[in-house]
Amino acid sequence: MSVDLILPCLNEAAALPWVLGRLPAGVRAVVVDNGSTDGSPEVAARYGATVVSCEVRGYGAACHAGLQAAEADVVAFMDADASLDPQQLVRVTAPVHSGRVDLMVGRRRPVSKDAWPWHLRLANAELSRLIRRRTGVRLHDLGPMRAARRIELLALALLDRRSGYPLETVVRAADAGWRIAEVDVDYLPRSGRSKVTGTPLGAARAVLDMSRVLSG
Repeated sequence: MSVDLILPCLNEAAALPWVLGRLPAGVRAVVVDNGSTDGSPEVAARYGATVVSCEVRGYGAACHAGLQAAEADVVAFMDADASLDPQQLVRVTAPVHSGRVDLMVGRRRPVSKDAWPWHLRLANAELSRLIRRRTGVRLHDLGPMRAARRIELLALALLDRRSGYPLETVVRAADAGWRIAEVDVDYLPRSGRSKVTGTPLGAARAVLDMSRVLSG
């Protein structure tokens, strides 16, 4: 069973060797560089990844560029910051491969209190509540590790190109009648600071992006 793993990347040179070195058999890494200045594309290529350049800044832009470049029937997404273990990818990909689930989301389970600050966990819980109210889907976490079939994902015609992309994926999939489920995955202290929620401005933008998706 082959999988293309899409890894949006912005200055993750320090984390990439660990991430790419733990890819399970049958998984091809598609690293989407979103304007790195630390040599991330060269590191990714050195570790055997397919490197795609995405000039449009934004998490969603990088994810979608990776989706368009992917070739495998089943694709997975994961952050490139070493906060998630590629060895656990099978937890989200196997149910999609078997046809039991259309979209599988990894529910993050922090391995330490430093892995997921309380204020971000609280915000995620509220987001999960809003998702249930909007779609009826009971997710506890809008996690960055997720898997689905490539052609079906492209057919959703996702529009968000910033941090609302994962949320739009769930909302549009639910509207299309997809079977959506979640499974526990370990959540580790990330390498470096988050580009989305690591600063007050980044967190504010994320809230704005997701609010727009839910109200759309």
